[in-house]
This record gives sequence, C-alpha cells and structure tokens, in this order.
Amino acid sequence: MVTGFACVWLAARESIWNFPVALVSCLLYVFVYFRAQLYADCNLQGLFIALSLYGWYEWLYGGRGQTELGITRTTGREWLAGALFAAVFTPGFGYYLRHHTDAALPYLDSFTTAGSIVAQYLLTRKRLENWLLWLLVDLIYVPVLWYKQLYPTSLLYALYLALAAYGYWQWRRDLAPPAGAAA
Repeated sequence: MVTGFACVWLAARESIWNFPVALVSCLLYVFVYFRAQLYADCNLQGLFIALSLYGWYEWLYGGRGQTELGITRTTGREWLAGALFAAVFTPGFGYYLRHHTDAALPYLDSFTTAGSIVAQYLLTRKRLENWLLWLLVDLIYVPVLWYKQLYPTSLLYALYLALAAYGYWQWRRDLAPPAGAAA
C-alpha cells in the first residue's frame, strides 16, 4: 500500500521518482491480484511495469529536442484510440476470463483494466486528462476490491481518488502553454 500511495503522490507532484516506485509497487501487486482471482488486474501490473519504463524515458527525453516532457492535453486521436481500445478489450478479455478462468468479475475486471491501460498511457505522455480517467477507474475499483475482501487495497484506491483529484488540479495549474504562445 505504501509504495502504491507513494507512486501516485509522486506522479501528482510531477516527480520522475514515481516511475521507480511504481516498478516496486506493481511487482508486489502481481501477487495480491493473483490471490484475489483478479487476473486482468494481475496481468495489468506487468503492462504497468513496461509502461513505467517507457514513461520514465518519455518524461526525461520525450519533449522537443529530447528535453523534459511538459504537461499537455489529450488529443482527439488519443481519445478515439483509447475509447476504441476499451470497447474492444473489455468484452473480448471479459469473455476470455469468463469462459477460461475462475475470474471473480470478468467483465468489470476487464473494463477497469482497459481504463487503467489508457490512463497509464496518458500519464506516460503527461496528458492532463489521465487524472480524469483515474478518477473513473478508481470509483469502480473501491467497491470491487471491498467486495473481494481486499480491504486495505480498497482503502488505498479510495486514497487514489483523492490523489487523482489533486493530480488533476496540480497538473492543470502547471499545464504547458500552447506552442507559439507568449510566455
């Protein structure tokens, strides 16, 4: 729980250190989700590890001229790609989990996984709206994790809700001005 909270707090503060902390947190949560039969979320941790490595690089060198990446807004193309991904992934992976595993909540697990993947990708690109997706996903995770009797993790996701709201507020305040705008 501590590493998960620290990771999101550091991301909200726009600290590059959120990525190494995320790596540790994700490794630990592979075991938590596997034991709770939330397999999509278990596998999601592996993807988060890869996205954390990518994000770490992007935040350092993904800006113009391989400089530090600034906060920007999500593009229409990114919104469309994210929505299409979630619309295909949720029923597809949900079907797989329902018919080939003992998954507890296959379609809800798949939806929160799809939303988390899109939100994490937007975080790696420093898109302001990643925090709005995290708010949506965390609103669903809190009762799901409580239902699965993962009480400490459910409480952690309740804290994530507050951190996502704070992250949105903080990043909106620090939003990079549009290209070509006077400083």
